[in-house]
Amino acid sequence: MNNRIKFGIIGKNISYSFSRKYFLEKFKKMGYDSYQYYNFDIPEIEEFPFLLYHREDEFRGLNVTIPYKEAIIKYLDEVESEAQKIGAVNTIKITDDNKLIGYNTDVYGFQKSIEPLLKNHHNKALILGTGGASKAIAYVFNKLNITYKFVSRREIENMLTYEMLDAEIMNEYSIIVNCTPIGTHPNIDDAPAIPYQYLSNKHLLYDLIYNPAETKFLQEGNKHGASIKNGLDMLELQAEKSWEIWNS
Repeated sequence: MNNRIKFGIIGKNISYSFSRKYFLEKFKKMGYDSYQYYNFDIPEIEEFPFLLYHREDEFRGLNVTIPYKEAIIKYLDEVESEAQKIGAVNTIKITDDNKLIGYNTDVYGFQKSIEPLLKNHHNKALILGTGGASKAIAYVFNKLNITYKFVSRREIENMLTYEMLDAEIMNEYSIIVNCTPIGTHPNIDDAPAIPYQYLSNKHLLYDLIYNPAETKFLQEGNKHGASIKNGLDMLELQAEKSWEIWNS
């Protein structure tokens, strides 16, 4: 494995990516000067196989981000059971015999970062968005026995739309997690279209976005006395878990 010194992240429009900077700094601290980490910014998932074509044995691991956490699965040789249940992969380990194995470290990162903030009344959650990240969030809420509902822009069976969110629902669901990219830099004036006026100090708002550190979604929560948390700790935790997997 020592000759495998390349890593990377697969996504779309990821010039902002946290992972590359994080891992390059980590490699430097550890004295791994020859290790490399690339941003693979691809317009379509169909390009993925060509990234590694005849180069598999140079790579040890990959991260996967928006919007390919679900679509990547069909290109993998194996998917670890938790990631299989979730239906989303954000970490790929490349084995000695060049097998691609998918994992989900978002679960670990989210659970570890939200648990210290949970109070007894935090027993129902709204998950904004329906992509790959939201599936990991739902998986954690199942583990923690927290009831949840997805909120989507489109009408989908068993999900709420933003138009359905009224005072009663907002009062009932005291955790709100933003899994959409709305509010990410540079669009810092945007925020998910929830009725913020119904927030109170009983609410906990968690945004998977980390840039800016306080999105408009979190600012609105703060304004109404809610507890707020951005996605930086989750990212760092899941990155460390990825590193552990690649080196196991």
